[in-house]
Amino acid sequence: MTLSAWLELLRANRFAVSPSRIPLAMSVSAVSLLNSLLAGAQAWFWNRRLAAVPLRSDPIFVVGHWRSGTTLLHELLALDPRHSCADTYACVAPSHFLLSRYLVPTWMGVLMPRRRPMDNVRIGWDQPQEDEWALCLLGLPTVYRAIAFPRRLPQCPESLALTRLPEPALRRWDATFLKFLKCVSLGQTHLRLVLKSPTHTARIAHLWKLFPRARFVHVVRDPLSVYPSSLRLWTSLARDHGLQRPDAGEVRQFVLDTFMEMYDAFESQRPMIPADQICDVHYERLVADPVGQLRRVYQQLDLGDFDVARRRVEKRVRDMADFQVNQHSLSDEQRRTVLSCWGSFCHRYGYGDGTAAPPPATATRRLAG
Repeated sequence: MTLSAWLELLRANRFAVSPSRIPLAMSVSAVSLLNSLLAGAQAWFWNRRLAAVPLRSDPIFVVGHWRSGTTLLHELLALDPRHSCADTYACVAPSHFLLSRYLVPTWMGVLMPRRRPMDNVRIGWDQPQEDEWALCLLGLPTVYRAIAFPRRLPQCPESLALTRLPEPALRRWDATFLKFLKCVSLGQTHLRLVLKSPTHTARIAHLWKLFPRARFVHVVRDPLSVYPSSLRLWTSLARDHGLQRPDAGEVRQFVLDTFMEMYDAFESQRPMIPADQICDVHYERLVADPVGQLRRVYQQLDLGDFDVARRRVEKRVRDMADFQVNQHSLSDEQRRTVLSCWGSFCHRYGYGDGTAAPPPATATRRLAG
């Protein structure tokens, strides 16, 4: 995050930093100054060249609520040699990664944990990453600000579907998003971008207007698994990276409300997307038969010959065969709350009685979500 974006975030939240997190805030301030210097250098070197970078109009957007399997599908689609994606370094250094990628020494890799704290999934600088992190660090309004200030929820709810953003803010969002994608595409504009952010679920109509030939792969999962896993996600992110200590009750309400807002927007916008440009994938079926489900996605969305990527996908599936997903349990009250608040989603996608949609008749593998 640049210094200007960092100060704007602090001002918007009235500098409500918990005393125990002041050292973290001071370190972020120092890093933000360095980010600003590097961002200025990259702009001086690259802006003119970026203006001429064409963007393909047919990216693939992987959408779905957090903890629904979007990461798994994103990583599998990114294995196709005809595809490219934003990696972790680009998303954590979005204002200067074109320049600083060549300046950061290899030993910096030790600063990143090998696994994500919320689910033990492998991470690395070169792994596919969700672009909402980049937009957040570039200073755009986003619900991800809840990580920094978990006691001031909700954060920027108007940024989820984008429909309530004032026109100048929406133009800034578009310009920032497209510039970041040009940076990611630089030198490989012949490749199709594969992008993943749960937040995009609520803004598919806007993304389709930006990219009329875009494809959307929508991942759904049993809400009784999504809910506790989402609580763990937001709590762990706020605990490890926040400027305040999270409040369990506020996080629970945030997860419930955000899911409903996300899917109210998604279902209202979905009819605008041509039927051959969007498809659904059930997480339970994806982990049971990843190769078969991915082949179906390729066929339904006309993504080209799946066999070009099949061997890479099969190898990744073999490598992940021993992965163990987190196990969660819900009280009867929590179960009733989820089924009540998210009931329309449950019935629409086959989870009406609170049980997972039946997978195909194949052995289920435990893969990353």
